Amino acid sequence: MSNEDQSYRKFTAKSEADKAINSLKGILEGIGIDKQVNIAELQELDLWCEKHQELIRKEPFKDFMHTIRMAIRGDEDPVEAVQDMYWLCQKYEDDNIYYDALTADLQTLQGLCHGILADGEINTQEIIGLEKWLDDNQHLSNYYPYDELRTVLLKILKDSVVDEEEQLLLKAYFKEFVKLNDDQLTKKINEETESILIKGLCAYDPEISFDGTHFTLSGNFVRGPKSSVEQRIENLGGQIQKNVVQKTNYLNTNLLFLHSEEN
Repeated sequence: MSNEDQSYRKFTAKSEADKAINSLKGILEGIGIDKQVNIAELQELDLWCEKHQELIRKEPFKDFMHTIRMAIRGDEDPVEAVQDMYWLCQKYEDDNIYYDALTADLQTLQGLCHGILADGEINTQEIIGLEKWLDDNQHLSNYYPYDELRTVLLKILKDSVVDEEEQLLLKAYFKEFVKLNDDQLTKKINEETESILIKGLCAYDPEISFDGTHFTLSGNFVRGPKSSVEQRIENLGGQIQKNVVQKTNYLNTNLLFLHSEEN
């Protein structure tokens, strides 16, 4: 690393560490969400720690690698090991002041999905556990990936039966924002889901009110340019704010939440 990079990282170290811990907390929660922990999940966790060596060498995380590798060898109960590491993340969280609670929870949600996908498989218990987490964190509504993820789960759990095609749909969606550290597993998931299209997915929110509501949009939209989306909102009675302000009701980043006029 160059001296310039090192100088820059002096100012970003706190944000990087806090984001990593928020994500790690989610990964651990996702791995243990079905009350089972397998070798593939532990190995993905081990690879994550290798990628974040600078963080793991610090207190209170010095023992992470040792704990994970003991669990992989069978010298420690894997479920208890994950629970212990999750406790350490919560302990660190008490001193986490860089990100606001909303941003931290969104980082944890992304980590949660990472943990669920850690072994390349998604089972019914994990999907049910994810739905409960979303129910318990409805303050994340209208933020990515919560809102679109909610739509996927509503579709999957509509008939209370989770089939193989629906599991693949969720894998295809997860891989949009989850980057596994296991390259072979990533390749396998890409091959399994290459025929599944999720573009154009609309976030589910039946209570959106356009009349007099303030919207701020950013990112790209698959249904057309942002200017067209803004015009559509205004036609429905909404008001566009170029920047986020106190009266902003909906912040949209690469999301599709508009209902058709027929709806």
